[in-house]
Amino acid sequence: MIAFDILSVFPEIFQSTLGSSLIKKSIDKGLVQVNLHNIRDYTRDKHRTTDDTPYGGGGGMVMKVEPVSRALKAIDPSGEKTCIILLSPQGEPFKQKIAEELSHYSRVVLICGHYEGIDERVGEHLVDREISIGDYVLSGGELPAMIVVEAVSRLVPGFVGNRESVLHDSFSTGLLEGPHYTKPREYEGWQVPDVLLSGHQKKIDEWRHRESLRRTLNRRPDMLKRAELTDEDKRVLEELRAEGHGCV
Repeated sequence: MIAFDILSVFPEIFQSTLGSSLIKKSIDKGLVQVNLHNIRDYTRDKHRTTDDTPYGGGGGMVMKVEPVSRALKAIDPSGEKTCIILLSPQGEPFKQKIAEELSHYSRVVLICGHYEGIDERVGEHLVDREISIGDYVLSGGELPAMIVVEAVSRLVPGFVGNRESVLHDSFSTGLLEGPHYTKPREYEGWQVPDVLLSGHQKKIDEWRHRESLRRTLNRRPDMLKRAELTDEDKRVLEELRAEGHGCV
């Protein structure tokens, strides 16, 4: 079981995601726990202020350090198996590898920034790491937090009915996942590859792996530089390149 504590000024945003699909089922089964904390509850003024103007001038408002710090102290995230994360455009890019790392924690705390940014002292003194979901800017960290919860939760045993499907997801193996097909066998002249109908599992596995290599070569060749490739993988990639795949 893994527990998520999400600190946000708009916790109601999460209700739809947490109340549907596999996330809801995993919560109901006790595989995942999600606790929502409204940062406004930890302010000390009648207006429940969580932001202020930036020192040095500039546009926008900056989230204050005090309510975030008080919220963290209130939920007491101490413990060896806890990771405190600030969702931030300046953070390290969120990858499947990070999701796998976080799945080994018993508790993950996610702090959602908002407005122009968040007081730098939060990142410097209150968190273990900063994470970004991409090279773009959003109004707040709520959507990134949902993505982290989803990506990490599906690695918890029991979250996905077929554990095998998780092990072969795109990025889990260092490659993009190959194509999938289902019924009908033919639609408007578009056929399912014969090998998938052969019943020969070894040939099917070989075809899927070759397609995984082909798709990665064509769409994300940068991943091949980091992937752990066998000599057979390298041979197949050379064949694919000779066929014209991977050319710009």
